[in-house]
Amino acid sequence: MSAALQALLGDLAAETEVLSEVLTGLDPDRWEYATPADGWSVRDQVSHLAFFDQAAVTAATDPDVFCVDAAALVELGPQFPDVVAERFRTMPVPELYTWFAAARADLLSTFAAFDGNERVPWFGPSMSVMSSATARLMETWAHGQDVYDTFGLSRPPTARLKHIAHLGVRTLGFSFLLNERELPELPVRVELLAPDGSTWTWGEPEAGDVVRGSAEDFCLVVTQRRHPLDTDLVVTGSTAAAWISIAQSFAGAPGRGRDAIGPYLKESS
Repeated sequence: MSAALQALLGDLAAETEVLSEVLTGLDPDRWEYATPADGWSVRDQVSHLAFFDQAAVTAATDPDVFCVDAAALVELGPQFPDVVAERFRTMPVPELYTWFAAARADLLSTFAAFDGNERVPWFGPSMSVMSSATARLMETWAHGQDVYDTFGLSRPPTARLKHIAHLGVRTLGFSFLLNERELPELPVRVELLAPDGSTWTWGEPEAGDVVRGSAEDFCLVVTQRRHPLDTDLVVTGSTAAAWISIAQSFAGAPGRGRDAIGPYLKESS
C-alpha cells in the first residue's frame, strides 16, 4: 500500500467514525426520520453506504462479477439507488448498523491490500483504487451531511474536505457530460479557504473564471447538499457559473440538487 493510499484510508476511517458516533446515539425510531434527500430516511442513507461499500469491494476483488451486478442495477433505470434503498427498509436497525460497520471495515481492509493505482470498474468510467476510496469518503461525508441536517446538528470542517474538493474539481467535465452540455473551453480556477485558514487552489492563476469561498461550502455544492445561493461561494465568469449550477462529484444520473433556502436549513444549525 502506498503512503498516499494509507493516508487516504486513515481519513476515510476517521470520517466513518464521525458518522458512526451520531448513528450509535440514535433511537431506532429516529432512523426512520425523513432526511433532506427526497424520499430518503436516515436508514436509507446508511443502507446506501453499506450497499455501495460492498459493491466497491466486489469491483476491486472480482470485477467480472461487479460488472454483471452493475449492469443489472443500471437496467432498473437512472433512479436505481432508490430501488436499492427500498430493498432494505424492513431491515431491523441493529442489523442495518452492523451491516454498515462490517461493510466499511471490509472496504478498508480490502483497499489496504492495493497500491492505489490499480484500475477498478464502477458505474460509468473505471477509476483507480485511490479514486474509489476518495469517492467512498465523499459519499460518507455527503450522506452524513443529510443525517446531520435531519437533526439540526453541526459538524466541524476538517482537512479531510480537501479530498472531496479535489474530486469536485476533477469532475467538472463529468458534470457537463452528464447533463449533455458541451464541454467548456475556458479554464476555471478554484480558490478555497481551508479549515486551518490556509488556501487550497486548483487551476491557473490567470484564469478569468474563478470559484472562491470556503472549502466546506464548495464541498456542499459539488455533492449537491446545498444550493450555491445558500453558501458563501463567489463565482466569476459564465463557465464557472454554468459549472457550479450543475456540479456533481458523484456517479449516477444527474442530480437535481437542493432548492435554495430549503427545509434542511435548521434554525439550530
